[in-house]
Amino acid sequence: MVRYSEELIEEIRNSNDIVDVISQYVILKRSGRNFFGLCPFHKEKSPSFSVSPDKQIFHCFGCGVGGNVIHFVSKIENLDFRETLELLANRANIQLPTLDNSYQDNKKAMLKAKVYQINEIAAKFYHENLYKPTSKEAQEYIKKRKLDNRTLKSFLIGYSGTFDELYKLLKQKGFTEEEILASSLVNKADNGRFIDRFRRRLMIPIQDTTGRFIAFGGRVLDDSKPKYINSPENIVYSKGRNLFGLNIAKKYDTKKLIIVEGYMDAISLYQRGITNVVASLGTALTEQQGRLLRKNSEQVIIGYDADGAGQAATLRGLEILQNMGCDIRVLQIYGAKDPDEFVIKYGPERFQKCVDSAISLVEFKVKILKQNLNLDNVNDKIKFLNEVAKILSKVDNTIEKEVYIDKISQEYNISKEAIYGEVNKLTYSKTSDKKVLERAPIKSFIQKEEIEKIDEAVIKREKMVIYILVNYPNESYSKIKDIITVDDIKAETNKKIIAKIYEQYEKNNMANILDFFVEEEIVNYLSGIMADDFGIADINKCIEDLLNIYNKEKLVNKRNDIIKKLENASNMTSEEVKNLELELNNVILKLAKVKWDLGKDCE
Repeated sequence: MVRYSEELIEEIRNSNDIVDVISQYVILKRSGRNFFGLCPFHKEKSPSFSVSPDKQIFHCFGCGVGGNVIHFVSKIENLDFRETLELLANRANIQLPTLDNSYQDNKKAMLKAKVYQINEIAAKFYHENLYKPTSKEAQEYIKKRKLDNRTLKSFLIGYSGTFDELYKLLKQKGFTEEEILASSLVNKADNGRFIDRFRRRLMIPIQDTTGRFIAFGGRVLDDSKPKYINSPENIVYSKGRNLFGLNIAKKYDTKKLIIVEGYMDAISLYQRGITNVVASLGTALTEQQGRLLRKNSEQVIIGYDADGAGQAATLRGLEILQNMGCDIRVLQIYGAKDPDEFVIKYGPERFQKCVDSAISLVEFKVKILKQNLNLDNVNDKIKFLNEVAKILSKVDNTIEKEVYIDKISQEYNISKEAIYGEVNKLTYSKTSDKKVLERAPIKSFIQKEEIEKIDEAVIKREKMVIYILVNYPNESYSKIKDIITVDDIKAETNKKIIAKIYEQYEKNNMANILDFFVEEEIVNYLSGIMADDFGIADINKCIEDLLNIYNKEKLVNKRNDIIKKLENASNMTSEEVKNLELELNNVILKLAKVKWDLGKDCE
């Protein structure tokens, strides 16, 4: 477990404004005091993801996820606590101290560190192997692909050996079998022998954005199958969370990033001076990859293959990137099946012209739509107009929409009035049904069994107590703590939260209350309470009313308890009975005062 001081963690948190950080991943628009956007953790069409600059928290009213800037970065980047702090500290130029021994003893962390070491050794081993006299087959392939030494060194391209060469090297360097197997570079056969996963293949290392070696792709040098073998996902590698070549592209201008399908596409373009290129690791573009692209570039150009599968992948990628709020373009190439073939055939200058003239999302969708319809046919033309209207109705920018309508009208000989009419019908229909920034109820972590036993009004009241204590601690704590005890709280989740609040207030540590819960469900639940406003107009009046309600309940319980005792007073002395009657009168008088304060019947 990492043992950074609370002061350091607070400094890192305070140095990373939550709106600034989240804006790198989500398009946020101000609404009142908060910002809203589409939640990056679940699919939604209307924004329910809220970010509070005042409270420095986020919360999605749709899926219930929430927390502070540390929770957000940890979740969206799939990082542990230490890695999250490192990223945020680096962002704020804060120097982290050397970790204590407690972290070094963490087995998982140690294993990850070993796998990173193994991957780096393997990358260098493969690269050195490429230049050996025994690697003539690989060298011939390199010549055929016209890859120069600069490119080979930049990507550390290599050649794998035969049978168990890498395994023997790793054993010599002192790595255990567990560590070697965890790297996924070696397999254990049924007979107990260890065999290198990659044999006699051109090796392409995959690095994360920090330059750490996380995986490999291996390509055959002939026409045998499978053409590629890739590292499986393991303790350091998740293919859907990384982009091949991004660590290299980041060294150059990445205002525009071109994303292609395969390693060789990216490498071939780099070889010819196109440095702003990455590859999606042979997978359909994921949301995590979309966030990486948005974080590192202003415009994304999709350069997938021109075949049917490539177009389908492009459409999927476009939808993901559009939801991320990326400025998207689609590369149009003719006379070649993919960017690699095109740049070899026609050269980098012509390829760059294609990049500069890449078409928009709308234009690409219209183009694909046109391919499947005969516009000389009346029915197809009507269908075309209807589908185009659906595409244009999703364009929010009025000027952009007008430009597209004008262009489509001219290109396809359809009156602008007809297009406007269909688009407006869809737009107004969509708008009338849409509830802007509609909030779903705070998702409760309170167990169903608890809810059945506890009145909903009581749970809501307890949430309000939490909200006031967290957001108005100075105004509320001294008044509340003696009246509303932990034992007065019915729901166990609320009880746990309030107990922690009382504990941390005494330590003057309320600003970090979310950090003191390790359960993700409680963090989400608490952030939901913190993000709500409960419609409080006058905080002091609200506190007073809450205290009166709790006082009322206590007095009612006490009154009922005294009455029960008096009903069984046969064994009491007259003095004991008299004292109970006096106590009862006092309780009734106090109830009467509470009744007056609350302005309603207390019975």
